[in-house]
Amino acid sequence: MARVRNKKKKVFMKPVVKKNQPSVDHITGNKIPKSFVFSRGKLPGPLRQLQMDLRKLMLPHTALNLKEKKRNNLKDFLNVAGPMGVTHFLILSKTATAPFLRVGRTPQGPTLTFKINEYSLAVDIAQSQLRPRCPQDLFKNPPLIVLSGFGTGDQHLKLTTIMFQNIFPAIDINTVKLSSCQRIVLLNYNKDTKLIDFRHYSIRLQPVGVSHRIRKIVQNHQVPDLRNLQDVSDFVTKAGYGSESEADDETATVTLASDLGRINKASTKSAVKLQEIGPRMTLQLIKIEEGLCSGGVIFSEYGNSDGKKKQDKEDTDENEEDMDEDEEDIEEDPEGEAED
Repeated sequence: MARVRNKKKKVFMKPVVKKNQPSVDHITGNKIPKSFVFSRGKLPGPLRQLQMDLRKLMLPHTALNLKEKKRNNLKDFLNVAGPMGVTHFLILSKTATAPFLRVGRTPQGPTLTFKINEYSLAVDIAQSQLRPRCPQDLFKNPPLIVLSGFGTGDQHLKLTTIMFQNIFPAIDINTVKLSSCQRIVLLNYNKDTKLIDFRHYSIRLQPVGVSHRIRKIVQNHQVPDLRNLQDVSDFVTKAGYGSESEADDETATVTLASDLGRINKASTKSAVKLQEIGPRMTLQLIKIEEGLCSGGVIFSEYGNSDGKKKQDKEDTDENEEDMDEDEEDIEEDPEGEAED
């Protein structure tokens, strides 16, 4: 009798291919800017948390879980930035006098150096609010950048405006959808103090003419407690309609073209509200260099040449110290890397 041979079926496993983020905007056709946020030198705990807040602010086109080593220098980050399509560096540092933030374009600059006069972390902003709001899906899309007070007169202000406009993806305000743009970054320049107020807000909508309690019922699916009321109308009239000033302002309302959530319906008016989510900073522009953390000084806040030479000498010493260190690979968490 012939022996029956059991043939094992071969199982073909489909390789898991990680979907890369697009490198070109499908609307504007421009290259999507990507960023690295890292530090130079040792930072105290609060500045380390500010670094994480800035990484979260720059989502989704940034390396959220970028791992740094003590021996990594600027050249190491540049070697990795090219293949990954990283266009900007945000570098935090701390001296004996104050913390600083450098914003540079790779690979050839320019670089803007800001002194951080004051800052508040995202957790501090949340603790100061009665009802903090920061849903997880808030960071799926890049924020909208708004610049105020910079003007067009001074060259250093023009360069600052161009840098911040290029660090975020270009968004056409006429075609932007509120469902996709849920955050806004506001930079306001004060000509008197020469300081820049840096704010980060979330955008939310509330229907006009609907009481707070009715919104809670629709959103949370909770049955209200009516035991102490004579009639259901008492529940509605107790909260009032349009009690918040933003809803009464015509400039703060929009007519929706499509449904957004359960209570914001198409063809109805909704009030646009901003809620700060942090971080918050007060920046002072100190210097603009032609290259990436090096090169000729285009602008310096120091009025005399001695101040410029002193500042240039400090930067040169720091760059030479970086370049003398041995190169090490920069580790990157696959889940948080900035991909092409």
